[in-house]
Amino acid sequence: MPLVMMDAMESWREVRETMRGFALSLPEAYEDHPWGESVVKVNKKIFVFLGVEEPTDRWSPHVGVKLPESNGHALALDGAKPSGYGLGRAGWVTIPLTGPLPETEVLLDWVEESYRAVAPKRLVATLDAASPGDVPG
Repeated sequence: MPLVMMDAMESWREVRETMRGFALSLPEAYEDHPWGESVVKVNKKIFVFLGVEEPTDRWSPHVGVKLPESNGHALALDGAKPSGYGLGRAGWVTIPLTGPLPETEVLLDWVEESYRAVAPKRLVATLDAASPGDVPG
């Protein structure tokens, strides 16, 4: 898996926005802001944690996704760890956006895997019915 090193201070915003945009393109996905953080949900269930807009002393740029299949792959990234609050036991992984990252396509695959893990079967079927290359949503 090729890792892409970026200027950590600015490029994380681009990566985060790309992941957010892709997540929102999935069937019936929408953004919400519980706890002052950005998340993307489907059917009232979170499938991507995007964190807060600006880093603070207590928060650094990261995303959280549920990866029932790619969990081990994601955890192999520097700084990646099982998500807190017991979510890690359910396959959630927190991935820092300020270090070496896999190619964007891999990150988007993980967003889709997370969506498939929490979305109702009828919406996953809609996604499966889309032709390759179609933008879902």
